[in-house]
Amino acid sequence: MASPIVSIIFIVVVAIIVLSVFFSFFPLALWISAVASGVRVGIITLVAMRLRRVTPSRIVNPQIKAHKAGLGLNLNQLESHYLAGGNVDRVVNALIAAQRANIPLEFERAAAIDLAGRDVLQAVQMSVNPKVIETPIVAAVAKDGIEVRVKARVTVRANIDRLVGGAGEETIIARVGEGIVTTVGSSDSHKQVLENPDLISRTVLQKGLDSGTAFEILSIDIADVDVGKNIGAMLQTEQAEADKRIAQAKAEERRAMAVAQEQEMKAKVIEMRARVVESESDVPLAMAEALRNGQMGVMDYMNLKNIEADTQMRGSLGKANDPNQGGNDQQPLK
Repeated sequence: MASPIVSIIFIVVVAIIVLSVFFSFFPLALWISAVASGVRVGIITLVAMRLRRVTPSRIVNPQIKAHKAGLGLNLNQLESHYLAGGNVDRVVNALIAAQRANIPLEFERAAAIDLAGRDVLQAVQMSVNPKVIETPIVAAVAKDGIEVRVKARVTVRANIDRLVGGAGEETIIARVGEGIVTTVGSSDSHKQVLENPDLISRTVLQKGLDSGTAFEILSIDIADVDVGKNIGAMLQTEQAEADKRIAQAKAEERRAMAVAQEQEMKAKVIEMRARVVESESDVPLAMAEALRNGQMGVMDYMNLKNIEADTQMRGSLGKANDPNQGGNDQQPLK
């Protein structure tokens, strides 16, 4: 009894395995769905997709949607785009959305946009419903030195013809910021910007900032305008501080040169005094030589000594009566 039951179980398991392998290579359910939808696809074609490592459902299901929408696509186009690494379902959805919105879009253009790394479906949706891009706060300085902080909202619409090779949102934001800085910087006063914020919008729109980008700028609206710091006064203060430091450095340089010159003059005075002392040391020698040679007498020598003593006494008395010399007040001798 056990042997027939085991045989039946074995046969059922083998049948399940065979059927699983068969349906993995022969997607009958997908083929039936395609035929029921009016898409002509052979079962051999589906098996060939398996052999080419293409998931049949990724091709057949978008083909069914395209057929129902009346796009007129074929399996070879979808399969080639899939093998190139594109998203077939997203491209077909974008083509259907473009057809419903009366936007001219061919499969080759949509496939190229998708392979370029852009979301073609989002681009079609942006063509129908424009997107608002908010710029960060842009700080600019007017001619009177007052900083003005501006935030803008840019309404853009996708330009499908320039999606391949066109610049993105970052370029739009950078160009709008540049236009804001230029407009504020050319204003004579920050009050002009505060009174007429639309001046920024008009000036920026006239520059044609959407050239070379994947978008078309519809409008630029100023969301917020604030007054910032007094940059002009800060720059003047910093310049004055720098000039002050330069003047102090030059004054310190002149003082150091004066001190060096003073020390040099003191050294010269000491040198000259040394020469005087050296010359005075030759006087006694000359007098002794004169006494030996009879050119000077003893009485002449004694008169010279008396004159020197009298001169020293007068000098001492003069120093004692001079308050600048630190002496005591004394009455002069009568």
